[in-house]
Amino acid sequence: MTKATEKTKGTQGFIPKHGGYRRLWSYQKSEIVYDATVFFCNRFLVKRDRTYDQMIQAARSGKQNIAEGSQASGTSKEFEIKLTSVARASLEELLIDYQDFLRVRGIDEWRSGHPYAERLRELNQTKNATYTTFQKGIEHPDPAICGNVIIGLIRVTNYLLDRQIQRLEQDFVAQGGLRERMTQARLKVRRRDRKD
Repeated sequence: MTKATEKTKGTQGFIPKHGGYRRLWSYQKSEIVYDATVFFCNRFLVKRDRTYDQMIQAARSGKQNIAEGSQASGTSKEFEIKLTSVARASLEELLIDYQDFLRVRGIDEWRSGHPYAERLRELNQTKNATYTTFQKGIEHPDPAICGNVIIGLIRVTNYLLDRQIQRLEQDFVAQGGLRERMTQARLKVRRRDRKD
């Protein structure tokens, strides 16, 4: 073992733990939204319709960008914030597509206080909820129910992403990014070298 190796052995690296996106509630909900959107589009839209591809791609972009941002967080907090924001924007686009679907068909969007909206709120508070938790609503033959359930899921996911982005911004201000950590790690080694 070289002297340099001995000196750095036991020191903490400057790249923090990263990834773990599957534990994020935002990712878990976005995965349900993606699966639900694939089901919805296959059932209620024509595959040749441009909206079919756009909705599935928007749902996929939401899910994938949360994962990619989380994975990149170790080396670039800026990139994590950017990708999480892209995920949020994609899901907003998807929300508008669902609202358009309902509006042009004369279907009302559930407002707060609607009995089904209240039931959906309860389900959204279920710990470790999966597609199965919402399956009855997602796969309902009535597009009014199916569309509104997915809109509710998107709204919750967007709320979680808004909070996540806010937290990422606070963490960046408090802890800095990779360059700051690299500089701090190098200065720490230099100070220790001087003591030796």
